[in-house]
Amino acid sequence: MEQFNYSVTFEPFTERHYVKRFKKRYNDQWIATERTIVEVCKRIDNMLWYDRADLISVFDCYKLVKLDFAVEGTRVSPKTSGNRCILFVDEDARAVRVLLVYSKNDISPPNETSKWKNIIRDGYGEIAKLFGL
Repeated sequence: MEQFNYSVTFEPFTERHYVKRFKKRYNDQWIATERTIVEVCKRIDNMLWYDRADLISVFDCYKLVKLDFAVEGTRVSPKTSGNRCILFVDEDARAVRVLLVYSKNDISPPNETSKWKNIIRDGYGEIAKLFGL
């Protein structure tokens, strides 16, 4: 049922910032990891249904979602890896935009959530306004 899958794009902001670090750190493993993230995002509605992704906020047909992932070949579970994606889901267009890909090491404590929200506010003003970030 390919026609029901979501289209998935990595935003240029994401590519310029944190993805660059993953590519440098993990080389070929990152290519496989990125493919896996895309495949998971294509079926994001199922991932939300089965609690594989966390719904952060909803506004009309739009959702803000946090997805845990592990780098391929590291033998670490997505939850414990500390790697996250922040996704913007448009239910009407059946599209997922990967806004942010980061490791907890990139966004350090004490408050991971407030830090990624600030990054979204700075990089994606229209989305931040939509969800009141």
